[in-house]
Amino acid sequence: MQRYFIPSENWTDNKVTITGDDVHHIARVMRSHTGEEIICNHPDGYAAVCRITDIEKDTVYTIISKWLEESSESPIDVTIAQGLPKSDKMEFVLQKGAELGAASFIPVQTDRSVTVWDQKKTDKKLKRYSKIIKEASEQSHRNKIPRIQKVMSTTELATDSGNYQIKLFAYEEEAKNEVFQSLGTAISKISRGDRVLLVIGPEGGFSGREADVLKQNEFIPVRLGPRILRTETASLYALASISYHFEELRWT
Repeated sequence: MQRYFIPSENWTDNKVTITGDDVHHIARVMRSHTGEEIICNHPDGYAAVCRITDIEKDTVYTIISKWLEESSESPIDVTIAQGLPKSDKMEFVLQKGAELGAASFIPVQTDRSVTVWDQKKTDKKLKRYSKIIKEASEQSHRNKIPRIQKVMSTTELATDSGNYQIKLFAYEEEAKNEVFQSLGTAISKISRGDRVLLVIGPEGGFSGREADVLKQNEFIPVRLGPRILRTETASLYALASISYHFEELRWT
C-alpha cells in the first residue's frame, strides 16, 4: 500500500483528510478509487491503514481501518551535517539518507564549499529538499519524515552541538594515518537512543581551521574506510554501517 505523511490537524477521531499534492498523487498517479486502502502516517510516528471513502478535486477522505504496530525507525538518532556540495549532489544525499534512516539533516556552508547560498536561494532549496525527503520517506516506509534544518557555518554547527552524545566528523587525513579512529570503533561506543551528529565535508574536504574548530568542540575525527570517498557517498557509507550494526547485527 502507498504511504502518505499527513499533518496532525488532518486527523479527527477515526477519520483522516488528505489535501495538497498527495491528492494529485492518489487520484492521478496511483488512480486510486473509493474503497481502496492506503497507509497514513501521523507526525508522531504512528501509522494506520485507511480506507478511501471519497475523492474530490482537492481532498481525499478516508476512515481508519486499523492501526499498525510497526516502526522502521532507527534506534539511533543520526543527524547528517553535509558540507554544501556542487550541482544536485545534496538532493542525492537527502534522498538516500532518508532511505537509510537519518533522523535529520543540516546543510553546512564550509570554507571549501564552491556552492554559496543566499537567502532567496536557501528558501527555495529548503522547500524542494523537504519535498524530496518526504517522498523518500514514503517510498522507504519510514514512520517519520527526517527534519532539514537551517544552513549553518561549521563554527555555528560546532558551538550549537551540545545536545548530541556522539559527535563525529569524517576527516580524510584520518584515512592516511597509520594510527586512526575508525568508524567501526566510533560505532562500538554508541548506545541505543543516542543522538549522533556526523559532519561530512564538501568536495575539497575540511580546511585546517574547521578541523581545529570541530576538535575543540569535542568532535572526533573518523576514517570511513581506507579509501577516499566522494562527499555524496560518505554519509551513506556511515548510515549503512550504523544500520547494519544496530538493526541487522546487534539486535537480531
